Amino acid sequence: MKIIFHKDFHKTYTTDPAAAEGRLKPAEKKLRRSFDFVSAQPAKLIDIERVHTKTHIRDVQRATQVYPLALLAAGGTLQAARLALAGQPAFALVRPPGHHASPNSCWGFCYFNNIAVAVATLLDEGLIATALILDIDLHFGDGTDNTFDARQEVEYLHPEGSNNKDWLAECRRELDAAKPADLIAVSAGFDRHIEDWGTTLETESYRTIGSWVKDWAEQHCRNRMFAVLEGGYNHETLADAAQALAEGMQESR
Repeated sequence: MKIIFHKDFHKTYTTDPAAAEGRLKPAEKKLRRSFDFVSAQPAKLIDIERVHTKTHIRDVQRATQVYPLALLAAGGTLQAARLALAGQPAFALVRPPGHHASPNSCWGFCYFNNIAVAVATLLDEGLIATALILDIDLHFGDGTDNTFDARQEVEYLHPEGSNNKDWLAECRRELDAAKPADLIAVSAGFDRHIEDWGTTLETESYRTIGSWVKDWAEQHCRNRMFAVLEGGYNHETLADAAQALAEGMQESR
């Protein structure tokens, strides 16, 4: 497991919760104890344009503190996807998040859709023909769904459940029913944690999810899998859950 990160992700670029000071410090500290880090590089404009319109890109460019970090987040996620393509699981510990960013709009603390840019780039380059996206964030990733709604080669899953047991059962069912694909990508939001906004999942549930993703990847796509950070606003539980997910993606259950 490689962790894609950059020191600039510690910058406070807006006043929203995803940009809160210190949000990634506990996660970086915890993950550095167990995993190798790779420095994120900014995405190229051509890759952003695979998903977003020129009008939307110009709107983000006007937010001068946001734009460079949004490019860096998208680029780091694409790096994770390329590592996954080579059979090396990766986790993009990036911000701003992305799953509420549609081709021509954004909301919910998102600007560019990091996971969509990564998956679309691999598809457009002919490196994969199909992909599965599992979104475990509390909130539905409307931007990701909007991006791939007309592209039959991408399947998007967003399990729901009112408690820990029911959510895990639904996640298991959806993974079991998913079509085989060339790669599995995880929109890793941790705001469904029992001590975060969603008050649903235990820390160990994220380890279980990670191990299920690994099992699916081994069975269907030669271990090609990566994750990217989305939500998660309790800084300490974000760190614990991110570590559990990353460790689970190295295990089988």
